[in-house]
Amino acid sequence: MQEHMRLGPALLLAALALVTGCSAPLRSTIDLTPVPKSTDRAKTHDTPTASGAHITVEFQERDAAAAAQVHLAVERALPRLARWGTFDDSVTIIIHPNHASLERAANRVDHGFLRAWARYEQIELQSPRTWTLVGASQGQVDELLLHELTHSLMYQVASDRLGWTRKRIPVWFREGMASYTAEQGYRASSLEDLARFWTARPGMDPLTQADALYQRDSDIVYGAAHHAFTFLIRRYGEPAVRGILQAMSQGPDFQEAFTRAIGVPSETFLRDFHRYVQWRGFKSGRAFKRAAPPTPTL
Repeated sequence: MQEHMRLGPALLLAALALVTGCSAPLRSTIDLTPVPKSTDRAKTHDTPTASGAHITVEFQERDAAAAAQVHLAVERALPRLARWGTFDDSVTIIIHPNHASLERAANRVDHGFLRAWARYEQIELQSPRTWTLVGASQGQVDELLLHELTHSLMYQVASDRLGWTRKRIPVWFREGMASYTAEQGYRASSLEDLARFWTARPGMDPLTQADALYQRDSDIVYGAAHHAFTFLIRRYGEPAVRGILQAMSQGPDFQEAFTRAIGVPSETFLRDFHRYVQWRGFKSGRAFKRAAPPTPTL
């Protein structure tokens, strides 16, 4: 059932401010029980998380149905995100009416494949109503929001508003973690595709040079990230990933935190994964060799 909007005190105050010449934004909430529509202005929708933080959805009236899809997607995502931790801060999801406005907000020009962009406290989202001629299904919105919320949760568990960008979390880890959490392996380029890429373009690496390849070779970058992160999980387990995030929260950047939690530098791990792919270890039928849990270093 499509949820409707109710005017709250904040929206009434904002409307009065407009009448008196101020430029305060209009705000309201979407309730869980349907009530009559009462305005076509911009809306917001707050969802409390298990940790007490809030996820707010901002949208225009034309995207009310899309906002309802996003709200349901957030509700469905939160239990699946709990494996990594809880939000320590609020997150605002801004629904943009078209792709051009998304690119401007994300500062990513000529990224036609982009549907969303996540930061520590904000997710820019192209309205699901515009993804295709008939809009997006609820399943598609669920998958994308789980992916993007994983990014924001990762940043919040690992750091704070002032320090998250200084952690220097590489693309392969942050995109791999989001893809793994959202179970998007079915969309990723295959391990065989990755092996062929390395053979055909030995001077380029979608793991360590992802920023240079991201815009034009996004498929191979996302695929490499998904498979490298999956390799990490199968070898060391999800507790080791939580250990990396926890280590970063104590001050170190990603490289130091990875070594502390895993027991080897990330460069060593990536070389192991590279060899696994190039030697077609995935075709041998052998299971991943599970490493012993690393001993945390203080």
